[in-house]
Amino acid sequence: MIINRKKWLPVAGLAAALCVAGAGLATAKYISHKSDAAATQPATDAGQVTIPAGTPIRVQLDQSLDSGRNHTGDVFEAHTVEPVLVDDRVVIPENTPVRGEVAGARPSGRFSHPGRLEISLNQVELGGNWQEISTHEDTRSGGSHKKNNAAWIGGGAGGGALIGAIAAGGKGALIGGPVGAGAGVAAAFFTGKRNVHVPAESQLVFHLAQPLSVTPQS
Repeated sequence: MIINRKKWLPVAGLAAALCVAGAGLATAKYISHKSDAAATQPATDAGQVTIPAGTPIRVQLDQSLDSGRNHTGDVFEAHTVEPVLVDDRVVIPENTPVRGEVAGARPSGRFSHPGRLEISLNQVELGGNWQEISTHEDTRSGGSHKKNNAAWIGGGAGGGALIGAIAAGGKGALIGGPVGAGAGVAAAFFTGKRNVHVPAESQLVFHLAQPLSVTPQS
């Protein structure tokens, strides 16, 4: 069969043009899709540095904290006392303001349940802006009541017995002993609280609970 080239050349040219156009549209669609996908990704600052979780942050309190006075949710102020470094680069300078929160507070009872205080850092000021951070809680408990109560009660009983013996001999000692013991219980009741007290200017160390991305301060 003889093919008439003159008839087929225009058809072949049109087909080739359609193929090129189709390829161009496909490429444009692909590029557009990639651009849309990139636009949905969160922007990252090439100048930011990530501080790993577990990094210590040493701070100094600007105010005192006390389990008998503070309540859950109270905010406290502090500042860093040494720079935080990542690969020998300062990412949080010394004297950077930080804020913390009382995560839990329980006042001391008189005979049991010593005071308890839980605190953590939740903000750091960098470049004039407050940035959220997350640290593990620093938990502190007051001393045991048992030794203190035993000292007061025992001392009161001994003192009462001695006074009773001087006043009325042996019989007075038997009377004075229980009276002295009661006085010791009263003393423990009024003075035996064991609250947690952290004075102002105390230095504490917190550890990051999650990685923190920051822009290093010059």
